[in-house]
Amino acid sequence: MTVKAMTAKEVTRKVFHKEELFILDVRNESDFLDWKIEGKNFDYLNIPYFELLDGVDRILEKLPSDKEILVVCAKEGSSVMVAEMLSEKGLNVSYLKGGMKAWSEHLEPVKVGELTDGGEIYQFVRIGKGCLSYMVISNGEAAIIDATRMTDIFLDFAKEKGAKITHVFDTHLHADHISGGRTMAKETGATYWLPPKDAMEVTFEYMPLEGGNVVTIGNTAIDIHALYSPGHTIGSTSLVVDGKFLLSGDILFINSIGRPDLAGKAEDWVTDLRESLYSRYRELSADLVVLPAHFMIMDELKEDGSVSEKLGTLFVNNHGLNIEDENEFRKLVTENLPPQPNAYQEIRKTNMGKMNPDLEKQREMEIGPNRCAVR
Repeated sequence: MTVKAMTAKEVTRKVFHKEELFILDVRNESDFLDWKIEGKNFDYLNIPYFELLDGVDRILEKLPSDKEILVVCAKEGSSVMVAEMLSEKGLNVSYLKGGMKAWSEHLEPVKVGELTDGGEIYQFVRIGKGCLSYMVISNGEAAIIDATRMTDIFLDFAKEKGAKITHVFDTHLHADHISGGRTMAKETGATYWLPPKDAMEVTFEYMPLEGGNVVTIGNTAIDIHALYSPGHTIGSTSLVVDGKFLLSGDILFINSIGRPDLAGKAEDWVTDLRESLYSRYRELSADLVVLPAHFMIMDELKEDGSVSEKLGTLFVNNHGLNIEDENEFRKLVTENLPPQPNAYQEIRKTNMGKMNPDLEKQREMEIGPNRCAVR
């Protein structure tokens, strides 16, 4: 019996619209507990595939008869077989096309703002990993910020918008995902920017992204001001776009702040992190719309699926920005750290150009959630 496939894009729409969905995840329990598809109105059952080889009768009473059921596995194959067995029992069931691998790679573009000259800024939500990338478009030109390795979606989107990609930025050397910045710059002839203090060991040429740099996108000045803001990494640099948007990289999130330990420098860099958040950011306009490089929880998504908040609001509501005692701040930042991202050392080396893993290896390295924030 043929069962229908549900794409990562379709599941993403359900997340954005807070629709109901029952997920039967047939991966091993440890994989499920580490990382799963999350949605506001999603229910879950985790039964490893090998426990269902003899049939699904024993789990039927645990499954709803009045809800759509999505079967999920790592790559797709196991979920197809389980979905077929459930369909034969009369349940409304689909399987996730491409499995969690496809979920990890899906990017959903969402418009987050207008620029002064009529240009636009888009956020690309990597729903399965919590990564956020950006495209600034003005007068036929585009800049990409913190691109993921899935470069085709950016290239296709720019083409659809009639824009030529002229600049590509990484706000810092990423440790949780492989950057697509260099690849895209090579494919388009765009200038690739990287903070020099994060690029001490890189094996390629780049344009140094430093505080005070102003890059213009389009014929009308949509200036991207680089603001040196160390802490998550020593080179972390925030971007102020059009005097309206603060692209905060991994320094500041909606409900948390960036962890300073992914290069093993938590104790050394905590002072830089505090200085960036409590001094440099305080000097900026409270009306700037903060656009971070990650989100942590689905509650941070707005109704259209985008992630943003005014800087002034974050200074009121974000606990990480409201710790007066410096020792307490140090303790929060160095003692409340989630596990390191999967393969983060290999990912850093790949982003430095020291490793060149094949696509399958890259996918394997990135599996799992992002863990770039202090808890």
